[in-house]
Parts: sequence; C-alpha cells; structure tokens
Amino acid sequence: MKTFVVIPTYDEKDNVIPMANAVLKLHEGIEILFVDDNSPDGTGRIIDGIVERESRVHVLHREKKEGLARAYLAGFARAIELGAERIVQMDCDFSHNPADIPRLLAVDADLVVASRYVKGGGTPGWPFRRRLISRTGGIFIRIVTGMPLKDPTGGFKCWKVSALKAMDFLSIESAGYSFQLEMNHRAWKAALSISEIPILFTDRTRGYSKISARIAVESLKVAIKLAF
Repeated sequence: MKTFVVIPTYDEKDNVIPMANAVLKLHEGIEILFVDDNSPDGTGRIIDGIVERESRVHVLHREKKEGLARAYLAGFARAIELGAERIVQMDCDFSHNPADIPRLLAVDADLVVASRYVKGGGTPGWPFRRRLISRTGGIFIRIVTGMPLKDPTGGFKCWKVSALKAMDFLSIESAGYSFQLEMNHRAWKAALSISEIPILFTDRTRGYSKISARIAVESLKVAIKLAF
C-alpha cells in the first residue's frame, strides 16, 4: 500500500532535514508530505530545497497558521490526491521516533495508535507532575467518552485512507490539538478497527514546544462535548 508520512511544520528549520533523512531511509516506498504554515523562521524554504533534491518529498505551503487540525486535514487531503493508501501522521520534533513507523505499518487495522500508555510504552524524562496530568487526563477522557484507547490524545498514528474517507474526516470541527481526540473518537464511533502499539515519547531537543496548559484544558472540554 502506498504510504505517505504527513508532517505539519511551524518553525522547525532545525528538524526538517534530519526528519526527512530519517523517514526516507526506512523504506523506498515511503513518501513524505510536509505541511508548512508559512513558518517565519524559513522552514518552508528549507523544505523546498529538500523537494528539489528528493522526488519522494512533497510540500504543501499554507498562507498562515490556522491550528494543527487544519494543517493535518489539508495534508490528508493532499496526500490522498497524490495516491496515498495509508497515512502516517507525526510531529517534526523527533518526540515521535521515525524508527517506529515500520511497527505502525506492520499492524493491519484501520487506525494504529502509537501509545505512551500501553504496556511497553512510556515518557522517559518527563517530570512526575507532567506524567500525572497526562495520565489522569487520559483516564478522564476514557471515563467520560467510553472510548477504550489508553492514549486518546496521542498524535503519532497510521490511518488507512479508506477509514479516513468512511469517517468523513474533512468535517472534523476541532482546530487545535484536541483534533487528535476527536479523530480517535470518530473512528471508534464508526466501529473502525483500532490497535495501539507501545512507543517511548521523548521531548524535543531542537526548536521550541507549542504545547501549553490551555491545550490540555481544551482536550478535556472536547471530551465532554463528544460525550454529550
């Protein structure tokens, strides 16, 4: 199955070249689609240079930053136009390890979630408070929504394109990081096959994080909305 790795970028100038190299060396059949939201640090220009050198790398330039969800949805649509049959979504900061992509692709399910919280997964280097908030939030989401995923907000996933089309992915309402939760919930409600595999999630070493406390609160609000 033709596989695209869709990677949103915003101010990731130090990461795009190492990420492209790491993904491309996994398998010659894998292609990359970067979705750049007009990064002010010149990330888009660097990606253009990669595209010129490597036929398996593509870029979608967007005029402005409109949230993670809009970037991903646009990327999914473009990847499908380019012939994708499976789509891996991941961050560009190496908190998601490209070496785990083959493990995602090896599982035959409509949605495969790379999970921090199934047996064998983890968050090395996280302080206790951050780990507690994340785990507690996940438990709250499972209780409120009934969705059985151990890592309902994880953003490292593999989708079959047939599944994305079946769940009408372009109608997703979330704009930010809660998009991950809403997509998982919609897949579950659509009775699609879902599997979780363990990963180790590590913090970025280059660039700056876009995560904030507001994002965690947003996810909890969306969970309540989805439940009712």
